[in-house]
Amino acid sequence: MGQGNSQFTEAELEDYQHLTYFTKKEILYAHKRFKELAPERVSHNRNAKLPMSKLLTMPELRANPFGDRDFLDMMSAFSDAAPKSVKAEYAFRIFDFDGDDYLGREDLVKTIERLIHPQRFKEDDLNVLINRIYEEADLDDDGMLAFAEFEHVISKSPDFSK
Repeated sequence: MGQGNSQFTEAELEDYQHLTYFTKKEILYAHKRFKELAPERVSHNRNAKLPMSKLLTMPELRANPFGDRDFLDMMSAFSDAAPKSVKAEYAFRIFDFDGDDYLGREDLVKTIERLIHPQRFKEDDLNVLINRIYEEADLDDDGMLAFAEFEHVISKSPDFSK
């Protein structure tokens, strides 16, 4: 596999592959990109940790509106190899800012604001959008989305599983 420059043994790569939805090639590429951020810290310490602010200097993460949320888990969950159910569960957890296992109004506001940043909706337009989301997805009319409701509505979106 051309691991001459790799800091990982074959067994370690296999372990990482089993723990994520990454291929060995993707693991090596991710580590290479990580190492480029601080070669002096990472080159000799494969367990090195870098602050999130350093990670967010990477162009591919700078534009991610949810970059402050569990980076490695997110990348694994949204890899091509991850099943749609894992993607749905992870997306739900990302959008559930208050961690109450529901997507309430404030969760939706924060999600929408992050997705359209730096633009902003007028308050009336934001309310219309959130009401439409609830009309479509809130099957039990309790003013919040449980995971099952979220999963149901995204199952209608062919783009989600890509």
